[in-house]
Formats: sequence, C-alpha cells, structure tokens
Amino acid sequence: MISFARQHLARFLPPFLSHLVHFFFRKRYNMGDCIFCRIIAGQAPADILFRDDQVTVFRDIHPAAPLHLLIVPNRHIPSLNELQEQDAALMAHLLLAAKRMAAEQGVDKHGYRLIINTGIQGGQTIFHLHMHLLAGRPMRPVG
Repeated sequence: MISFARQHLARFLPPFLSHLVHFFFRKRYNMGDCIFCRIIAGQAPADILFRDDQVTVFRDIHPAAPLHLLIVPNRHIPSLNELQEQDAALMAHLLLAAKRMAAEQGVDKHGYRLIINTGIQGGQTIFHLHMHLLAGRPMRPVG
C-alpha cells in the first residue's frame, strides 16, 4: 500500500501532502504494531535462535515443515517490493544468516528451501519482509 500511495496518490499532491499520505499509510498498515518488530524489540515472545545488528531468526509458531525458521531483517521493510538498491547488503546478510542457520540446525547437507512471500496474492500475511527456511522433510519440486 505504501508503494501504491507513492506511485498513484502522491503524484497528484504537493510534496508536503504526499509525505502526509505516506505517513498515513505507514500508520494504517501496522508498521507501528508489527508483530515481527515487537519480537525484534523483545516485546513479544519468540524462540529466537540468532540475532545480530541486522537480522533476527526465530522459529515459526505455525511450522509448515519439521524445521521452519523465519529470517527477519531488524529494520521494518513491508515487503520485497519496498527494497531499495542500498538494501543489497542487507539481503545478502539475510541469505548468509539462512545458510548459517541451516548449518547450525544440521540440515545443510540434506537440503532446505528458502521462500519470500510478497504481497497478498504471493501469500504474505505479515507485512514485514521475511524469509522462511523450511527443512526436515523432502520438498516437492516447484515449477
């Protein structure tokens, strides 16, 4: 929704009003009440396995596989669509954290799947960018 506001509504408004529209969408679409932000801040419980200054990794409370981890950037980014060029290092860090967690959990040799759901039709239900690491059972091929 934020990108919708930027792309479609903001172009019809003076710059100061477009910033207000952006602010409204940020408040309306839970960036101040994001469960992942609360977990990262220590305000909500989670089984946290790893944390550094850029990423937090914890177990999914509704696992889709025997091992189901969520790799989440500590900075609130609503979805993959809101990434900027300057976020390339952060995304590389998320991938390296996934690799590290797979090794620590002992699934790196047999294989695992990484998934990023983007948008409602892509299956995203929490609008804070995150990656799923699934392992512990054979996965059906995709495609």
